[in-house]
Amino acid sequence: MDKTKDSGVEERPKWDNKVQYLLTCIGFAVGLGNVWRFPYLCQIYGGGAFLIPYLIALVFEGLPLLYLELAIGQRLRMGSIGVWTSISPLLGGVGIASMLVSFLVAIFYNTILAWVLWYFFHSFQNPLPWSQCPLDENLTGYNVECVKSTPSNYFWYRETLNVTPDIETSGSLHWWLVICLASAWCVVYVCFIKGIASIGKAVYVTATFPYLVLTIFLIRGLTLPGATDGLVYLFTPDVSLTTCCYVRLHAAHDDLTLCVFAPLQWEILKNPQVWLDAFTQIFFSLSLAFGGLIAFSSYNPERNNCERDAVLVGVINSATSIYAAISIFSILGFKATTAFNSCVKENILALTNHFDISDQNITADYYDQWVEYLNRTSPGELASVDLRHCDLQTFLDQSASGTGLAFIVFTEAVVEMPGSQIWAILFFVMLFTLGLSSMFGNIEGVLRPIKDLKLVPKWMPNELLTAVVCLIAFLTALIFTMGSGNYWVEVFNSYVGSVPLLIIAFFEIIAVIYGRGMKTFSEDIYFMTGNRPNIFWKACWMVISPVMLLVVLVAYVGFQAQTHPSYPAWNPAYELFPKTEMKPYPDWVFAIIVLLVVLPVISIPLVALYQLVRSRLKRSSALIDLNPYCNDGFEVEPQEQRA
Repeated sequence: MDKTKDSGVEERPKWDNKVQYLLTCIGFAVGLGNVWRFPYLCQIYGGGAFLIPYLIALVFEGLPLLYLELAIGQRLRMGSIGVWTSISPLLGGVGIASMLVSFLVAIFYNTILAWVLWYFFHSFQNPLPWSQCPLDENLTGYNVECVKSTPSNYFWYRETLNVTPDIETSGSLHWWLVICLASAWCVVYVCFIKGIASIGKAVYVTATFPYLVLTIFLIRGLTLPGATDGLVYLFTPDVSLTTCCYVRLHAAHDDLTLCVFAPLQWEILKNPQVWLDAFTQIFFSLSLAFGGLIAFSSYNPERNNCERDAVLVGVINSATSIYAAISIFSILGFKATTAFNSCVKENILALTNHFDISDQNITADYYDQWVEYLNRTSPGELASVDLRHCDLQTFLDQSASGTGLAFIVFTEAVVEMPGSQIWAILFFVMLFTLGLSSMFGNIEGVLRPIKDLKLVPKWMPNELLTAVVCLIAFLTALIFTMGSGNYWVEVFNSYVGSVPLLIIAFFEIIAVIYGRGMKTFSEDIYFMTGNRPNIFWKACWMVISPVMLLVVLVAYVGFQAQTHPSYPAWNPAYELFPKTEMKPYPDWVFAIIVLLVVLPVISIPLVALYQLVRSRLKRSSALIDLNPYCNDGFEVEPQEQRA
């Protein structure tokens, strides 16, 4: 990695080439949310309808903010704190807020990578440990908790997390999770040991390997039975969220009333929650306001087309989300079809045994006709048979987002695939590389501001500083390895990376456009790219993006404030088990939630207040020094000396 050398100026690293920089930004932006959050939103809102607010959010909010961060970092060649302090000392708190959010996100994000490592290590077993229930303590039957739920649920909640029934019961540290967490932080440290010099080499693998795996999954998924059902389900809206239009058709004997949803797919756009989810998804998936993108762009040469970089990174990020959704739901369609066929086979066996029907007479293709026939000829006997309700739509509805998709739903799908160990290994390596690339940006968002603030002595090498930060983060993250750790990860995931980032981004755009000034910023871009920003970028920066950010922030806070926050608890004693029990957060946990939201951004007004007081004190002292009635500066010659 080359370094710029200037007398009296600290050497600043540079990227070896443009590819390293782009891969690092893409790796930071494309994370776990692209794989397990976007497909879920597409599914519940209907892909065709959801893509409209999603693309609007990308064009008018995501790309302008991404362009702004890359441009200001490249021009001023500083980290987040240095950038905002150089624009105005009053804005130093914005950089501190970004640093705190990056640290808080990093500690829970790497915990998810620890869980991925745990699953990766178990993926080499045959059969996969989440494919069947373990025996009970007496070795006389299967574990009761596993039988009541599913093997994948049991392996996740009991074997992996050993979760407590509520967040108030902490439990003890789980040694296997501590080891996985330490391993995850060691991998991050090794990749970051030489700063962007080592990151630049690592991203060749971490930023490209997920695309290879997604392509392999897509090709394999499209060849499996039920893939088409999964894709149709992905791009069909959830009818419970749409307006139902009833149409009365006059049949030969009876009036037939149909509920027609397809023509009214776009009715879903009237739901404000759809727009809120679309804007927050595009905002968070681009990793805006963390400070990592500003730091990465500061290592660029001053003359670089940052506009093209921003558009490229933003488009690739969104295209990856859509690509991942297609790959994931082709597999989930296969899983649903397999579960549906298994359900039908169980019912066929029950009917064959009860009615003494010859084997092979009832087939899956003619199952519905047989049930209809038996219902006409022997309705009483048919009612006495314990038949499961087999509906493909019901099995398709069993999708999820977040950890539920990665560690429960998708692991169940992998079990049904031939060569399940290979697919499990590929899937969890993909998740790990996705998360690792995002961790690079989070750690850079912490280290660069520490150096800007000069919190460490100059003699301390970067390797030691990185080790200290990783160690502190590891020790802090031990809370997530306890029995209640999963609940705390959900707290951090829901509140640390939401409102604080929206507030930081709002101050960022106000600082650049109205603090540094639109005219100055336009000249900066002209100096770097050779072209001034067009009317679209100016309109977004000056009006559209700030207004959208403010609306999303107010709407987000408004939706959150409507109800007391709650969480899903895994409680085997719950009467509706294996369903998760929704429990309200205790008051002390709610206080911590408020603290997690307020703590990162409180630095913004505090630093501004400190700078105002400091400047006023300086002005007061300057006025005292310039007092015209003070003659202390004149020396009076004594009479003796005159004589």
